[in-house]
Amino acid sequence: MANDNQATKVIVGPVRFSYLHIWEPAAIGEGDDKKYSASLIIPKSNKKLIKEIEAAVQAAIESGKNSKFDGKIPKKLKLPLRDGDEEREDEAYAGAMFLNTTSKTKPGIVDKNSKPIQVQDNVYSGCYGYASVNFYAFDSNGSKGIACGLNHIMKIKDGEPLGGRSTAESDFEGLSFDDDDDDNFL
Repeated sequence: MANDNQATKVIVGPVRFSYLHIWEPAAIGEGDDKKYSASLIIPKSNKKLIKEIEAAVQAAIESGKNSKFDGKIPKKLKLPLRDGDEEREDEAYAGAMFLNTTSKTKPGIVDKNSKPIQVQDNVYSGCYGYASVNFYAFDSNGSKGIACGLNHIMKIKDGEPLGGRSTAESDFEGLSFDDDDDDNFL
């Protein structure tokens, strides 16, 4: 069993994080269980990483063949690696593949020196990093496929925040104040 886990585990990166729910679990759809989650945006130019992901997905399919798929691989199988150009109308996903990851347990969140990050604002949709993920087979309510479990997050670099939210620095850039301004309050 340890070999199956190693074959289905991948350190994915560098990626851009989107739709981050890593500090508190959230329900994605109405009636869904609350889970921790992250969308991992992978440049299509990172062919080596995409091949590693595809190999891990294939290992999860083989592992699930007997445990979830009654000894045969279904023809219509939902796969986790998706094309941002085809499935998203979002500039952040252009020229990229993506994985939607989830976990029932809170992921570990560290910086590039593997030190825990405590300040939630330091890791946000739009920053860059790596994620430890594990692929596994599922058979739920007639839907069969391979899901992507989120283990841990490592932030390595800041980026432009996604979702239309600006930074405080960009909002107030260029403002200057004289010492006299304190006297001009109501």
